[in-house]
Amino acid sequence: RRPNVVAGEASALIDVRVTTAAEASRVEAALAKLSARRPGGAVTVSGGFDRPPLERTAAVASLFALAREAARELGFELEEGGTGGASDGNFTAALGVPTLDGLGADGAGAHAAHEHIVVAALPFRAALVAGLLQRVEDLKIDR
Repeated sequence: RRPNVVAGEASALIDVRVTTAAEASRVEAALAKLSARRPGGAVTVSGGFDRPPLERTAAVASLFALAREAARELGFELEEGGTGGASDGNFTAALGVPTLDGLGADGAGAHAAHEHIVVAALPFRAALVAGLLQRVEDLKIDR
């Protein structure tokens, strides 16, 4: 770690987020093809995705439509979005189970010292999930 000196070796840690399993395969294949550009150099790629993406399937879209209905009934507009993060829902979605993530408590600062929830929003979030569950039960939605 001295200035103006070319390092004898270097390493990099990358974090790749994808929205489909096909994109994960494409990225893994591209990384596996990396090679050194200088004589005597070497490239070693290790690691991989630690969970599947939470793909937006037709079944997921249908489930979100029910959640949006439940929110509207409560006087709120529920917007679809994504964080690029990961949850246990990635695993259920990969099994073909329609999965929504982010229906829990409102707040900010996930996984940080300033993480917090908005306590006043908890009754709404509980009512939203209850309304969604009632709609799923009423329709007997299946995978």
